[in-house]
Amino acid sequence: MSFDLSTLTIPESGPYWLKRARVPTCFMATTVAEAVADGDGTVLLDLLIEEGAIGRIVASGTIAASQPPSVDMAGRHVWPTLVDMHAHLDKCHVIPRSNPDGTFTGGRVGTVRDRKFWSYDDLYRRMSFGLRCAYAHGVSAIRTHLDSHEGLAERGWAVFRDLRDEWAGRIELQAVALVPIDAFRGDYGVWLADLVEQSGGVLGGVTRAAGKDHVGTLADTDVLLDTVLRLAADRGLDVDLHVDESDDLEAFSLPRVAAAVMRNQFANRVVCDHCVNLALQPEDVAGRTIELCAEAALSVVTLPTPMVYLQDRASGRTPRWRGVTLLHELRSAGIPVAVAGDNCRDTWYAYGDHDMVDTFQQAVRIFHLDHPLIDVPAVVGPVPSEMIRAPSHGRVAVGGPARLMLFAARTINELLSRPQADRIVLHRGRRLRDRLPDYEELDDLMSAPISAVEVEEAAG
Repeated sequence: MSFDLSTLTIPESGPYWLKRARVPTCFMATTVAEAVADGDGTVLLDLLIEEGAIGRIVASGTIAASQPPSVDMAGRHVWPTLVDMHAHLDKCHVIPRSNPDGTFTGGRVGTVRDRKFWSYDDLYRRMSFGLRCAYAHGVSAIRTHLDSHEGLAERGWAVFRDLRDEWAGRIELQAVALVPIDAFRGDYGVWLADLVEQSGGVLGGVTRAAGKDHVGTLADTDVLLDTVLRLAADRGLDVDLHVDESDDLEAFSLPRVAAAVMRNQFANRVVCDHCVNLALQPEDVAGRTIELCAEAALSVVTLPTPMVYLQDRASGRTPRWRGVTLLHELRSAGIPVAVAGDNCRDTWYAYGDHDMVDTFQQAVRIFHLDHPLIDVPAVVGPVPSEMIRAPSHGRVAVGGPARLMLFAARTINELLSRPQADRIVLHRGRRLRDRLPDYEELDDLMSAPISAVEVEEAAG
């Protein structure tokens, strides 16, 4: 008789064993005695679920299954809920009122023109919609970047603080200030750093000028990076930067970030996001840059699906490169690299559903992360959880929360080969009944599409 995930009965109260659960060892906080890893790097385990936590983990079959009751996974995969450490919840779900053209310039200009709709209610509802999607898919920690331009920052951060409180205990929500780096030339940068500190956030920015694509490098980039790091150090903040989102080899800021971190002896964490033109640099330049990143103890997060969508796009022409960074080379140098979701149904990326299982599946294909797949799932679990200081997420640990996903897949290949839409998500050991929200809920926010005249005005 074949295994049917839909027929599993998860107890609604009391302790129970999750038996014969197949767990990738890269998700395990510690090794388990007598558990032998297979060729996929997974082990067969029995997990005791009690009082919303994982009370015990043993090698499957080493303890009698009499009491308490048990749920037999029959060797199917069980994963912790995952981490999306780079999102843009304030931009998400604006289609069809703002329709993208698939280019970087279109994404930037489209966001500028869409901001006219960004009232507190508009931001709150769209961001809530995104959180509900992520939660139903099995995401339990999200770091979102918030557009923090003058006149907008207070509103966006107020929505974030309210949602962080509302979702506490379900999704751990973090925020990063996102502005072009030249915003730090004057007093506004100081004001923004204070707002971030007061909101418990992360200081960030993008290594390009306001109103520009990633073309060339600002003459005062090094001074501006020093300013960001000094403001962060004075307030005890981590830093998270959008870096090098184009194929312009002259717009290469990653080595400048590494040098600035070392020059300022910055002690907190620095994450560099995107870093796509590293893949186009000459081999010697790329190699030396990776060495600098390792020396500076930088971490990197790559966003494969929106970058494949955006980069090297021209009408009527097939793209010639994938638009993603040197993941293998960075990891080989000991640099932590995470995979994250980035944009979702906005002017930067037309698709997506805040589903990190889908993001992982696509990343394996895009980056050739397979053959073998051992330790690969860590890029959406323990690696990003460490980067964002959220150690209880993306891991399976005794005493840790029973936030788990149950799949029908017996192997990682099977998990990668189907959408996994039938997964069961457990929150505190109980089956999550939350359904994906209906797009119709946002229809009234989409009722005023932007005119072609407004598009031209924003572009100008």
